[in-house]
Amino acid sequence: MTNPIHVIGGGLAGSEAAWQIASAGVPVILHEMRPVRPTEAHKSEGFAELVCSNSFRSDDKDYNAVGLLHEEMRRAGSLILAAADRQKVPAGSALAVDRDAFSDDVTKILTEHPLIAIRREEVTGLPPVEWGATIVATGPLTAPSLAEAIKAESGEESLAFFDAIAPIVYRDSVDFSICWMQSRYDKEGPGGGKADYINCPLDHDQYHAFIEALIAGDKTEFKDWEKDTPYFEGCLPIEVMAARGPLTLRYGPMKGVGLDDPRTGRWPYAVVQLRQDNALGTLYNMVGFQTKLKHAAQVEIFRKIPGLAKAEFARLGGLHRNIFLNSPRLLDETLRLRSRPNVRFAGQITGCEGYVESAAVGLLAGRFALAERAGLEPVPPPITTAMGALLSHITGGAAAESFQPMNVNFGLFPTPEGKLPKGRDRKRVYTMRALADLQDWLGLPTAAEQPAEL
Repeated sequence: MTNPIHVIGGGLAGSEAAWQIASAGVPVILHEMRPVRPTEAHKSEGFAELVCSNSFRSDDKDYNAVGLLHEEMRRAGSLILAAADRQKVPAGSALAVDRDAFSDDVTKILTEHPLIAIRREEVTGLPPVEWGATIVATGPLTAPSLAEAIKAESGEESLAFFDAIAPIVYRDSVDFSICWMQSRYDKEGPGGGKADYINCPLDHDQYHAFIEALIAGDKTEFKDWEKDTPYFEGCLPIEVMAARGPLTLRYGPMKGVGLDDPRTGRWPYAVVQLRQDNALGTLYNMVGFQTKLKHAAQVEIFRKIPGLAKAEFARLGGLHRNIFLNSPRLLDETLRLRSRPNVRFAGQITGCEGYVESAAVGLLAGRFALAERAGLEPVPPPITTAMGALLSHITGGAAAESFQPMNVNFGLFPTPEGKLPKGRDRKRVYTMRALADLQDWLGLPTAAEQPAEL
């Protein structure tokens, strides 16, 4: 293979970067350490394995920032979004996938691509100079040896946070004399109809007893070196949220609004929602129930939820330590390591949070590497787009002194000029501007420039 671009890491970002490069006709060597070296959270050696939720979150491109990011990636030829669309399962207004089928889909495409060579090996340090252009997309579970090499090169301490995994329940163990199927406000989503979630209702006394059990439950002990590591606010363990106040969960992942209990005809005091996790519809994950409770405590406490008294768990929740770079200080606007410009970083290790955000940064890193290979100066997407706003936050929009992982959101976008409408229509102004500016960045014709159909 002549003059390839190297990609280290076969997660969402690395898979997307490798695809972007190879599909443009440039050879890639994709390095993945699994199964030679396993991680604390992965269960397979497949590419783009989803280890937490199976949801890519909202698919609403008109009124939601992550849905807008979905659409931008589709227009940019994303492998990850194409596979997600093929392997989607019902999830209301969200885009959720059968996680095993999704990983198998991505793995097959990358393995069979004639310009992608796969090396199952651990890369223990920063790439040698002779490798040339390299993208490091090792994710939040970067092996310690490589993490130490990055720290030594950058002169910066790697920041860290905990990421917690939600349990998965077998559908046939749920009691449907208590629970019912409904999406919040009966909203229809891309993968199904208006009844995509299992809802487990709690009344006042059941809810408060459940909160007390969560707080008192036996929890995972941290190692000494983990005790000062902050959580990411967007993925807090359920018991950490419960400890912040007795009503925190009722106004968070356990809110009962928009759901009509068929037994009462009213919204429940609180609710636990389960979302489909595989195409067969046999597995459902507990929405927002990331946890660091010990396994025995999880079984005991979660079976206190009405409808889950006899629940059987395909997977219990867990906790792992994630690391990320102080990217505003270490990376330039096209994700290059300032001290070694031939090395780019991509994915969650850069400090973006979320599956889609990780893949989007991988997409950008691959396109930037392609531009350089062609002798061109890489041009970041406009900050008015979801990809551009996320990239800007990572590479300088956030203060280095307080940098923390971030999901894409409209707060990262510049405010449009002129008087803005109120309510939902305000978000529509952002999304219309973003997609128009994206078309220009991708070099695609506008609607007015497109030839008429014959």
